[in-house]
Amino acid sequence: MGAFSRLGNDLYSGRRSIDFVGRRWFWYAASAVIIAVAAFGLVSKGLNMGIEFTGGAEYRVTLSADKATQDTADELRAAIADTGIDSASSPVVTTSGSEAIIVQTEPVNDEESAELVAAILDLTGATQADISQTEIGPSWGKEVAERSLIGLVVFLVLVVLFIWAYFREWKMSVAAMVALAHDVVITVGIYALSGFEVSPATVTGVLTILGFSLYDTVVVFDKVRENTHELKKSRLSYAEAANLAVNQTLVRSINTSIVALIPVAAILYVGVVQLGSGSLKDLALALFVGMAVGVYSSVFIATPLLVQLKAGEKDIDRDERRAAARRRESVADPYSRVSAADANATPPPDPRQIRPDGTVATRPKAAPSRQAEAANKGRVIPKAHGPVKPSPSAGRVQPTRQPRSKRGKK
Repeated sequence: MGAFSRLGNDLYSGRRSIDFVGRRWFWYAASAVIIAVAAFGLVSKGLNMGIEFTGGAEYRVTLSADKATQDTADELRAAIADTGIDSASSPVVTTSGSEAIIVQTEPVNDEESAELVAAILDLTGATQADISQTEIGPSWGKEVAERSLIGLVVFLVLVVLFIWAYFREWKMSVAAMVALAHDVVITVGIYALSGFEVSPATVTGVLTILGFSLYDTVVVFDKVRENTHELKKSRLSYAEAANLAVNQTLVRSINTSIVALIPVAAILYVGVVQLGSGSLKDLALALFVGMAVGVYSSVFIATPLLVQLKAGEKDIDRDERRAAARRRESVADPYSRVSAADANATPPPDPRQIRPDGTVATRPKAAPSRQAEAANKGRVIPKAHGPVKPSPSAGRVQPTRQPRSKRGKK
């Protein structure tokens, strides 16, 4: 068994524990710092809205298959940026199939549009008939934003109702909503700091991370409910049982997030390094940041906040006092914590008996000696108190008892 597997077993059984709930103010402070950095990015740089939301010009150039490549798109992006037109300083140039390249810029006037067309034709060698120009208005982007907002509101309402119906606990819904808001704010703030363009793919990524974050939070909350179902029969308080639930699901959360982040990171690398632009990197960045922050909020924010919300309840307060009393009894009488199973447990092996391969060398146990049994009796012969000594009555005639009919007759 590997070290990580042993750590997972120790965390699940409670032999090791990370105090997530007890150090919640430290995690709150760390989240506050991250949110402050994200808010600074939103205020200072703002979101770089794409052409779908702000409007602009789109040029489609039809080329042969050997010219409609990503290398040509990269060269065309640099040539358009070198024209000195402010609206075309950061163009979006992508390939469309195997026979076309699409160029998107911010709104330009007629003179600037003619200059951009000349630069495109000069680099690609296409003719005027091979290029088509389209003016994109911001109305489509506004419609996407409105529908995304409606979808987000419906999603949040359904999430609140689902958690309340599943767990029968409205405070879990509140904790889950705070964790979701935490994830969205940090994701959007980091997206603003990166300077990536906000496209419909970005909106799709943000909506996707809400489901991922909620999934991990529901798994942790389900374990919390299992551990806190019958606190009277355990020696734990609600906070201790909730903290144990986080530890028990920690390795699973880490493994799930790693498996999900590896392919997203690969997509992000391809979109940024290989392609250089496009909706692929916008989607990948939103997914990568949102998934990582979602795991963080499920472990460090949602469960500690749930414990804090339930701290004032009478049942929770009574269980806390009972657990505190048991801890004081354990300190006063350390042997009160030793159960019959612990008393009969096998002691650890002697280090000198451990072989190089990790196995323990043990001697075969001999069977206990059995006492002799009396023949045909089924009983154990008692131990003798001493040697048998000669009796003074040896050799004498012993009296016999005769029947009454023969008594007095010779």
